[in-house]
Amino acid sequence: MQIGAHVRDDDPLAAVAEREADVVQFFLSDPQGWKAPKPHPHGEEIKAAPVEVFIHAPYLINVASKNNRIRIPSRKNVTQHADGAAAIGAKGLIVHGGHVGAGDDVEEGLVNWRKLFEREAEKGGFAVPILIENTAGGDNAMTRELDVIARLWDKVGEFGAGFCLDTCHAYAAGWDLATAVEKVKAITGRIDLVHCNNSRDEHGSNRDRHASVVDGDGTIEPELLAEVVRQAGAPVVVETPGEGQAADIAYLRKQLA
Repeated sequence: MQIGAHVRDDDPLAAVAEREADVVQFFLSDPQGWKAPKPHPHGEEIKAAPVEVFIHAPYLINVASKNNRIRIPSRKNVTQHADGAAAIGAKGLIVHGGHVGAGDDVEEGLVNWRKLFEREAEKGGFAVPILIENTAGGDNAMTRELDVIARLWDKVGEFGAGFCLDTCHAYAAGWDLATAVEKVKAITGRIDLVHCNNSRDEHGSNRDRHASVVDGDGTIEPELLAEVVRQAGAPVVVETPGEGQAADIAYLRKQLA
């Protein structure tokens, strides 16, 4: 089982060594901005390193949106970050499911996701797999509820879309973590990456506040998180507080040995 962490983007390989990680995830640009990623100063080293690399897209991206000022730059940004991810040998680009506005029809957001893949397919497809991540809250979200995820996969599954399962988001959205992997795989046929995060808030809170897997203020039993990882059978990234990531990785590795 390959296990790692989301780390600072200036020197990811140093962070990998500190945490004894097999997987690394980071941003290629400001996660709260629209700027295209620049070549990474350690790009060639990262590409040559014996570590699985995943890139997280900026948080502003919302390809589901009906607002042209958000949707159009979001589409462009996904392509730019997929290209940047490919340049350093990444295995995939994680993109949040996004949402439509209050009172809008969720179906329109799902159609916008399909259009993203259709447009890119006409140009030969994305440079790396796009891994769509489930989210914790939002009444008009694309990936909070399993039934909406099923409708999304009816739109994008044929294009090879991947899935990233975030345990904190799933728990906050009210999912039963004991059956989450089974239900997701029944819909998507795949889980490409697990974000193994504990939750600071209670089940069904709709709050996206991560906690350490162990030795923190999480409300999910660590054994249950390890079982989710075991069932998923995919690479794992902890997006937990930096000071506890080495302990989180060591715990999961021991549990899954």
